Amino acid sequence: MDVKETPSVPYCGLGIMALESSSELGNKINQLLIEKRKDDVNEPINQLVGEDKSFLINMKDVRFSNGEGKIIIEETVRGKDIFILADVGNYSCTYKMFGFENHKSPDDHFQDIKRVLSALGGKARRITVIMPLLYASRQHRRKHRESLDCAMALQELERLGVSDIITFDVHDPNVQNAIPLISFDNIYPTYEIVKTILKEEKDLLVDKSKMLVISPDTGAMDRAVYYSSVLGLDIGLFYKRRDHSKVVNGKNPIVQHEYMGRDVEGQDVLIVDDMIASGESVFDIVLELKKRKAKRIFVTATFALFTEGISKFNEFYEKGLIDKIYSTNLTYIPKEVREAKWFTEVDMSEFIANIINNLNYDKSISPLLDATKGIKHLLNKRALIK
Repeated sequence: MDVKETPSVPYCGLGIMALESSSELGNKINQLLIEKRKDDVNEPINQLVGEDKSFLINMKDVRFSNGEGKIIIEETVRGKDIFILADVGNYSCTYKMFGFENHKSPDDHFQDIKRVLSALGGKARRITVIMPLLYASRQHRRKHRESLDCAMALQELERLGVSDIITFDVHDPNVQNAIPLISFDNIYPTYEIVKTILKEEKDLLVDKSKMLVISPDTGAMDRAVYYSSVLGLDIGLFYKRRDHSKVVNGKNPIVQHEYMGRDVEGQDVLIVDDMIASGESVFDIVLELKKRKAKRIFVTATFALFTEGISKFNEFYEKGLIDKIYSTNLTYIPKEVREAKWFTEVDMSEFIANIINNLNYDKSISPLLDATKGIKHLLNKRALIK
């Protein structure tokens, strides 16, 4: 996707505070921004050399033996445009409490964000929180007498001085109504996912007669409609019939997947969703599609959590039921998943670096969010090559 030249003078000095949960992604973004600004004579970082040449703010995450913690910022942040990067879904981060090793939960990660805001002490000129997987976003609305954690968390960030929240593919974007007075950007990684698929699947025919898009449930229908319209493909829908008389693992169990759409026999299928948790829905839909004699099955998801492990995904791949899963590095991906033959990572570091760069120069990010133009360009380029 083409990115226009930015103005020569930034809003103020740039600082990136990548928490432990997003250290790998933060390092990639930092290197891309250094490269992007290497010829900018107005950029103070170009006066530095060696390891000091970095937009990353040095800080320390300290844990006491009883599990309490604090954040220590080890360099000045006064007057800087601060971007806090945190992955609340990274369960690989650990700390000691009473001698036991605890894995950080989303609650722990969100508390770390608040610790950073507290440590900043109002010295930053502007604060943006980039939280790719929005904290508690699966509990987005109230049906019974139950908590609304996501809305409360967003309001807390607003009270702590955050001026902009950037997140990706929120379960329900209407949650932003909880904070109407600050900026809330919900971004979709559609262009990067499609670009990666077209790059990896050289023989994939994006043709209405050869391929179709499948929505795994009614909630993902808007996403599937967009994919189908921009790719020029037909769409199918699986409707989840649930047993509302019981609750298992916090949700009503699925009784049956009902399919609505045209015949899938001999077709390549692209299943699009926001999240893969346990994967049970994916497995059920894949089996239903194979019963209907679908050809190859590709799955895309913004977030791949694999909460129940990957053994069943390995089994489905070995049996030829799933061909490939594409997901972003916006949340933690274990090494065993990255190395799996059926998985391809969609790198979002350059996209986020472009967003940070534009915002620091007080420039609109709208051109970066227009996936339609970029995807059409990719399809036209692919057609010319063939």
